[in-house]
Amino acid sequence: MSTTEWFPKLALGSLPQRAAERWGSREALCFEGQRHSYGELSAAVDRAARGLMTLGVQPGERVALWMLNRTEWVVVAFAIFKVGAVLLPVNTRLRADDVAYILRQSECGTLIINDRAGPIDFLAMVTGLLPALAHSQPGALKEAAFPDLKRLIVLGPPAPGALAWEELAARSNATSAAELAARAEAVDPDATAYLMYTSGTTGLPKGVMHHHAVVRNVTDRGNRMGITPADCILMYLPLFHMFGFTEGLLMSMLTGARQVLTATFDARECLGLIESERATLLHGFDLHFKDLIDAQAREPRDLSSVRTGILASGMSSSWPIARAARSTFGPLLSGFGMTEFCVGAAMSALDSTEEQCVEASGYPAPGYGVRIIDPETGGDQPGGTPGEILISGYTMMQGYFRKPAETAAALDREGWLHTGDMGVLRADGHLRFMGRYKDMLKIGGENVDPMEVEAFLMGHPAVDLAVVVSYPDARLSEVGVAYVRLKAGHAATEAALTDYCRGRIASYKIPRRVVFTNEFPMTSSGKIQKAKLRDEVLKRFPPA
Repeated sequence: MSTTEWFPKLALGSLPQRAAERWGSREALCFEGQRHSYGELSAAVDRAARGLMTLGVQPGERVALWMLNRTEWVVVAFAIFKVGAVLLPVNTRLRADDVAYILRQSECGTLIINDRAGPIDFLAMVTGLLPALAHSQPGALKEAAFPDLKRLIVLGPPAPGALAWEELAARSNATSAAELAARAEAVDPDATAYLMYTSGTTGLPKGVMHHHAVVRNVTDRGNRMGITPADCILMYLPLFHMFGFTEGLLMSMLTGARQVLTATFDARECLGLIESERATLLHGFDLHFKDLIDAQAREPRDLSSVRTGILASGMSSSWPIARAARSTFGPLLSGFGMTEFCVGAAMSALDSTEEQCVEASGYPAPGYGVRIIDPETGGDQPGGTPGEILISGYTMMQGYFRKPAETAAALDREGWLHTGDMGVLRADGHLRFMGRYKDMLKIGGENVDPMEVEAFLMGHPAVDLAVVVSYPDARLSEVGVAYVRLKAGHAATEAALTDYCRGRIASYKIPRRVVFTNEFPMTSSGKIQKAKLRDEVLKRFPPA
């Protein structure tokens, strides 16, 4: 029996209607004080889906969604799924040139945007990319640089050549409910449902193709976490990222837990929502929880409603924050995931020990395989020995869109994804993620885990956050440079921090330089972009 035969295959577009049938009048979503029941959301999804059909959106067509978290994101995402098109969520931190590459490479047919969000003028960037808009009929764009792009839909004031968001609902009457039902019934759960682009830190972004099997993945995790309609998910993670997409957008529809959605992450606002909405579930990376802990210390709120959540841990640098987060919010779980195989290939359980939830990255989930190999030889490592993490499972990507060579390099013939991550399988069966191989330092022939050095530096009473990156060295090949953020009201010097290390960690592990900073370059999902720090340190200290 295959890993999927026992679980019924469901199309993602069917979830709102199924949820409405079970929990129709219950609150499904709250965004900026506006509340919507499951029945109301399902009806809105159907109106948008019929509108997309009327506009000519075809099965398999890539539909890009470039907007911050909001109710319309939820509605149109499920509408795209329901008509058998392919959802293409676009990172809202990207700018014109990045988006131009994604639109071209994905052969995108429809783009849906906010006109603007705060200081970010999405429409201005798009009109700069699409000069033909000014003299195009709405829905009939002909732009030489983007030959597949037919229509732009804008949430906001009318724009030349674009369709207004309201037209989705206005045109829905031209497509019947029966026509939509037939279109939805024809959706193949094994077909591509969504296309998520990786961050591109090691080259141009790659579009990761996924089918609908994520339904089983989210259902299993919801069961593991005991999520019910009595729960409330606070979702501040971006929905265009796999973490927010699965734990907010999909988890709510599959479990009946209501979702409180924010446009962006603001620690003070989120603490207020935990208190006022009695949120029971919250998720994120260590830096989200670090900001939440600090904001709670400044302005304490009632957090007693929080039941659990996911803080992806395992790296030694995450341990202090993970322990503090469990002390502040309760028994948070750990997990391991990637865009290529979704969230939750490994995960803690509600009865896991604190040590397992802090110092490991979860126990392999049903339907997934985990191996640790020697990246040089490809042979399996003995238990307890670090190596490269390989993952197999039913949510494995279908491949990178239009990139067969890159797909073959990442996904071997036996179906194992070579993650490029360092990890270890512990004696208790838990996986521990230790960091990216490309982040490892090779100092004078010695392997140095920057996470170890970061964790040590964060033990200094003045250090709030430390990040160690490589810097070229003529004698040792490379050395470490530490970027450090100090705690409010504390002071330290470069000499004081290197003296703190001396005699307590190996001399080759001591950072050659210390750079003090208050801001770190971040990915949209809340991870520090070490590649940008490596570039920055080369500019700051040009090699001789």
